[in-house]
Amino acid sequence: MAKPRNTYKYRYKGTDGKIKHSGITNNPKRREGELRRQYGPGKLQPVGRRTTREAAKEWERNKPTAGRAGP
Repeated sequence: MAKPRNTYKYRYKGTDGKIKHSGITNNPKRREGELRRQYGPGKLQPVGRRTTREAAKEWERNKPTAGRAGP
């Protein structure tokens, strides 16, 4: 049986267009609200398609800035 593709990769960009944070989530609307409270106004942008949790974690490990991309 195939694994569910229910995980989103994302970048959170502030109003200045700079990436404030990037990561993975299974609930983009909830995560955008959390990021707005933490980083201020901005927009969550999906990266690619929905994927499996394992593939998303691999993407997160291999991205150039692991964890926070902001100040």
